[in-house]
Amino acid sequence: MTTQERYEACTDALRHFARNAGFSDVVLGLSGGMDSALVACMCVDAFGAEHVHGVMLPGPYSSPASVEDAREEADNLGIHVETISIAQPFEAFERVLGAACGGALSGLAAENTQARCRMVCLMALSNAHGWMLVNTGNRSEGYMGYATLYGDMAGAYAPIGGLFKTEVYEVARWRNERAERAGQTPPIPARVFTKPPSAELAPGQTDEGSLGLSYPQLDAILRALYDESRSEEDAARAAGCEPAVVREVRRRAEACAFKRALAPAHPEV
Repeated sequence: MTTQERYEACTDALRHFARNAGFSDVVLGLSGGMDSALVACMCVDAFGAEHVHGVMLPGPYSSPASVEDAREEADNLGIHVETISIAQPFEAFERVLGAACGGALSGLAAENTQARCRMVCLMALSNAHGWMLVNTGNRSEGYMGYATLYGDMAGAYAPIGGLFKTEVYEVARWRNERAERAGQTPPIPARVFTKPPSAELAPGQTDEGSLGLSYPQLDAILRALYDESRSEEDAARAAGCEPAVVREVRRRAEACAFKRALAPAHPEV
């Protein structure tokens, strides 16, 4: 399947799913990162900008650059965007849960609570306006369980849920190039392609740092193991890493199967 075919397959599947479910409008969170930027493009191409509702949900660790990038991509796509800070809801959870969590809400519990605050806001808008919530998760992170149950895993459909992270970047480049060929402003800001991906749930956090290896390495391992049914030794050679790294990826993927079972539907691309 070509890059163009992947983009069109994801967009068409999103359109058909929403229409079959009776939705004409969709809502999604805009983080300023690559995943939500690409999904926003797909939503606009599937439904038209007037039917796409973006929401920026800055939290205590959101960077000004991410807010700027989210705003720029919304402007480039011509979609309306709301800003709802999760800082106050998160602070309320910190106060309420601190004692029960051992004195303070910290670490993974604090990070996941931020993601769940965002889900509450998005689902409230979905319920209030009759909009379908679109998920922005990708296949790489799904395999590794690098997503929050009842948080950023929320949504009726995940149009890029079948794409590895490296494929997300490839498809996003193609979408920007398509806009340029048509004499339009590329919808995804250049900085989104170059900055380290981060959920911005803790100071200095990056996704590759949390995962423990780069996305190109991770995707090479996942593709070898699960798409090509190759041995751990072959997967290690494909990724240029030690077999122990492949074993750890497999262990995490198998341990997180229960989370993938609760993930929204996605196209097979």
